[in-house]
Amino acid sequence: MSKFFTYEERLDLQKFLKESLSFKEISRRLDKNPTTISREVRKYSSEIATGYPGYPFNLCKNRFNCRKKGLCGKDCTRKSAQYCKLCQSCNPNCDEYVEEVCTARFRVPYVCNGCDTIRKCTLLKNIYDAEHAHIKSHETITQSRSGLCVSEEEISRLNKIISPLIQNGQSVNQVYINHEDELMCSEKTIYNYIDACMFDVRNIDLPRKVKFRERYKKPEFKVDKGCRIGRNYEAFTAYMEKNPDTPVVQMDSVIGSKGGKCLLTIHFVECSLMLAFVRDANTSKSVTDIFNGLDILLGKEEFSQLFQVILTDNGSEFSNPKAIEYRETTPLWRTKVYYCDAGSPYQKGSCEVNHELIRRVLSKGTGFDQLTQEEVNLMMNHINSYKRKKLNNRSPYETFSFYHGEEVLEKLGCKPVAAGDIMLKPALLKK
Repeated sequence: MSKFFTYEERLDLQKFLKESLSFKEISRRLDKNPTTISREVRKYSSEIATGYPGYPFNLCKNRFNCRKKGLCGKDCTRKSAQYCKLCQSCNPNCDEYVEEVCTARFRVPYVCNGCDTIRKCTLLKNIYDAEHAHIKSHETITQSRSGLCVSEEEISRLNKIISPLIQNGQSVNQVYINHEDELMCSEKTIYNYIDACMFDVRNIDLPRKVKFRERYKKPEFKVDKGCRIGRNYEAFTAYMEKNPDTPVVQMDSVIGSKGGKCLLTIHFVECSLMLAFVRDANTSKSVTDIFNGLDILLGKEEFSQLFQVILTDNGSEFSNPKAIEYRETTPLWRTKVYYCDAGSPYQKGSCEVNHELIRRVLSKGTGFDQLTQEEVNLMMNHINSYKRKKLNNRSPYETFSFYHGEEVLEKLGCKPVAAGDIMLKPALLKK
């Protein structure tokens, strides 16, 4: 008997639940274990807050005999002779509200699909919907198979124990033997974390490992998938609808050769100015170090004014949003971080388009290991001095200067380049 459900089997299960069949009978018809049926229903059912025609969602025990009116005061949206119990705002505004919970939701069959009173019920309901259950199960399977899920706090704790000792010349095995109880993970896991560049030490710090040839393609490591909860693109659009005048900064990485140096790009959408910073490794720590440096360089007030909202993709190097959003001194909050949907680079299209100018100078496949921050600053000065039609034939440098002033540009290391001297070719860095 298979524990996995096809979409057709889920449609049949929804039908059988509506017919109020027992789990034992459903298991016989679907050729599955009753426990499998029970687990499927409890795991993938949805809580639905609905009423029925003419009566909104209402959890109050007194809803049948209540005669209250005008609980919302002047803000009431239903100013008529009708009772407040017929308004969706009844429960949160009533002092005599007493919640009623239907206990049938916590007993077999755990859902309200086959309930006789569902058409006259205004309480919270558990509904098993085949389409929603199928989508939810596939999301669960996809997430469970994508990389490694570990919090940034745990990585930081292990890093403080392991990195200093390896930098002193000790092997991973030596560290593991002496600190097994503190580490609370296997020796193989430590090697995986080092290989994924999650610690301050890297493979080059392990004298013997750098001699070994890679035997197989290693999986992608992702840190703390929960960090994106409440920071997805839907939350970003909702925030921008409430705050339409908020300037947005888009952030991304430009990768050179695999495992080598890379660039962090910060793009100010309002004026198309882009900053770029060289990083030794594509890790979350390298990103937070850059933002901490910018916070000190610009000052707290100016930083928070420039970086009010940051939109980025789902790369593992951006998996520690709290370290970007908060500083260690007051005021703690300094910015908001949001993520694009997976596989949707067009949601931060301004940044992606500007990368085309970088690729004119640093062509794809070119390694960045010999690249210095001075050369990157030179390249970005030429790009930011390049006039754009969408800026009314002004350059990003001129537009940013208009909004924020020359002093901020000087702090960021930006300098104007004369129109006749602008070069966007690889030869720029070979002079």
